[in-house]
Amino acid sequence: MASTSAPLTLPVLPLDDEVVLPGMVVPLDLSDTDVRAAVEAAQAAARDGNDKPRVLLVPRVDGTYAGIGVLGTVEQVGRLSDGDPGALIRGRARVRIGAGTTGPGAALWVQGTRVEETVPEPLPGAVVELVKEYKALATSWLRKRGAWQVVDRVQQIDGVAALADNSGYSPFLTTAQKVALLETVEPVARLRLATEQLREHLAEQDVAESIAKDVQEGVDRQQREFLLRRQLEAVRKELRELNGEDDEGGTDDYRARVEAADLPGKVREAALKEVDKLERASDQSPEGAWIRTWLDTVLELPWNERTEDRYDIRGAKQVLDAEHAGLDDVKERITEYLAVRKRRADRGLGVVGGRRGGAVLALVGPPGVGKTSLGESVAHAMGRKFVRVALGGVRDEAEIRGHRRTYVGALPGRIVRAVKEAGSMNPVVLLDEIDKLGSDFRGDPAAALLEVLDPAQNHTFRDHYLEVELDLSDVVFLATANVLEAIPEALLDRMELVRLDGYTEDEKVVIARDHLLPRQLERAGLARDEVVVEEGALRRLAGEYTREAGVRNLERSLARLLRKVAAQTELGDRELPTTIGGDDLRGLIGRPHHVPESAQDPAERRTSVPGVATGLAVTGAGGDVLFVEASLADPETGAAGLTLTGQLGDVMQESARIALSFLRSHGAELELPVTGLKDRGVHIHFPAGAVPKDGPSAGVTMTTALASLLSGRLVRTDVAMTGEVSLTGRVLPIGGVKQKLLAAHRAGITTVVIPKRNEADLDDVPAEVLDTLEVHTVTDVRQVLDIALAPATTAVATAA
Repeated sequence: MASTSAPLTLPVLPLDDEVVLPGMVVPLDLSDTDVRAAVEAAQAAARDGNDKPRVLLVPRVDGTYAGIGVLGTVEQVGRLSDGDPGALIRGRARVRIGAGTTGPGAALWVQGTRVEETVPEPLPGAVVELVKEYKALATSWLRKRGAWQVVDRVQQIDGVAALADNSGYSPFLTTAQKVALLETVEPVARLRLATEQLREHLAEQDVAESIAKDVQEGVDRQQREFLLRRQLEAVRKELRELNGEDDEGGTDDYRARVEAADLPGKVREAALKEVDKLERASDQSPEGAWIRTWLDTVLELPWNERTEDRYDIRGAKQVLDAEHAGLDDVKERITEYLAVRKRRADRGLGVVGGRRGGAVLALVGPPGVGKTSLGESVAHAMGRKFVRVALGGVRDEAEIRGHRRTYVGALPGRIVRAVKEAGSMNPVVLLDEIDKLGSDFRGDPAAALLEVLDPAQNHTFRDHYLEVELDLSDVVFLATANVLEAIPEALLDRMELVRLDGYTEDEKVVIARDHLLPRQLERAGLARDEVVVEEGALRRLAGEYTREAGVRNLERSLARLLRKVAAQTELGDRELPTTIGGDDLRGLIGRPHHVPESAQDPAERRTSVPGVATGLAVTGAGGDVLFVEASLADPETGAAGLTLTGQLGDVMQESARIALSFLRSHGAELELPVTGLKDRGVHIHFPAGAVPKDGPSAGVTMTTALASLLSGRLVRTDVAMTGEVSLTGRVLPIGGVKQKLLAAHRAGITTVVIPKRNEADLDDVPAEVLDTLEVHTVTDVRQVLDIALAPATTAVATAA
């Protein structure tokens, strides 16, 4: 409760940005004009009575007086601790300020009404708890400041109003907060406000102390770690000096290593910049570890290391011939490359325009023909280091160009690692299985290889990890692939294509005798003089037990054969030394898997009935023989139209329709009974239906099969054909002639029909294969029918 009493007339003592509450005793500086005027006026008025001089202490904030002041008595006038004149004033009670009035002296006089404050007796329980809370909070704050004497004083205050006004001494309260306390005349409300202010301050103080503690602990830990690291470095240095070792691993060591290394100019500048960063980086910074790893990688690269090429051209050719049979195209290309390098070196043309004379070759061929092993032989022939980079299944572009250094576990790309592993800047790098590259959200590795395999660009190759130029123009890149179509066109355009189409039977025998047999004898634990495999057995293994473009299955068959011999020897069924002939194969490894069509019984041959023709195709495993079967449906079934089976692609389906259209339009000319084709369904089937097939080169084969079906004439067993057919009957050129002729040779075919415009491709076919084949080059499908179809008398006799 608060009430008012009789009015008072008092001089005003303004307090700028300060507040005095009742019960407080404060010293004031009399050198201030307003303070001195108010005190002198109060002293003049007090001479008329016996009371102490009284003033009205009013807060003045930004020139504005508060509505409530405090009645204060001048307890003492003298000098302050600094020697200036001052007065000691005690706050007594709140006064509500009224109108101004006149009085003695230069001070401002006002009339006011004293505010009487009453507190209910006895105190309610809530007020008692509020008093306890305030005293507890005040005690906690004072103890943190070490003001133990003040703690006792606060505990002795019993009045609610006096306890609330005691907050005026709190230095953390702002002027606005103190004015709020002054203007709150209800004692309980004022104590509640003071408690809330004190509670907020203690909460802020706890947060600040917690932050300060965390910061101090972090600083202390860093200082302690720094000190321990310095001590550890000092101990290590003393140990190195004691043991006579060099200082390694420090920034001084890196600078010395960079300056001593034989680096290109720009690489040296980049490395020295990184050393400067390393010297400025703190020991705790992760950047220091990144820089050290980068510097180690740069210093380990063979920037100016090169092996001398072996310019003995004859010797290099002998090495290639000794390690690989056949593959004349590749051997000739390597021999040409070495010859040109030798002449350029003799004339001082090693480096032209910053580029050296590297090479980029693409070796494309079926599996097992020796593409991968050929790379090592090329390096051996040239006297260079050899590195193999497996690209099968690589899907991340960073595998080629490297990761950025900011990534955790960043590494340079496979190309840089290959050069680093080789230890020279001119190795032979085999990019194995380049057609098996994949791509996903991490980028396309084939696109990253465009710069690597471009002779016009790779002398300034930039790896994402190194970020310095790396000269790859002196590297011989050999890329291997099984399927040419799987290589991106832009990448294939940057490489020189060399096809490895497979081996002839004679070449397989030589490879088996000179390379495969000695290796498998050693693996079987047999000496060369203990087991002799005759050439006839090797030829039967290559021709009847395996039918492939390469020699992998041939080697497996040899291994199986020698294992059988070793097992029989250990069981006592065979004595060494022993000789294995062609007739011994069946008893050791079973019956042959591939019998030439010409060697089969005439009734068992596929072409023993009309409507079956033999074609030639190219697959991922090389060339192969493909049979085409045609049949006519019964007119009573009503199944008219063309039916195609065997998982045929769009191109092959179109070729079938073209073949049928040609026969319908030229049936009379060819003396074929095509009038019944309108009412009867035609079915063309390619056996091995689980294998997808596509391509235009089966056009003449389908035309021949349909013509055989309609005429009743058989297709010759010893004839195979390939070529695309047009609506007018023209035979158009196709690809893979060498692979197809090798396949025909392996299958025992003696007559092959190819398009006239593919005649130039016969130059690539080995002479021993051409000697066994009768090759007909044709321009019109009528010529194909004349060659492939047996005479009518033969067909009738065979049918009978």
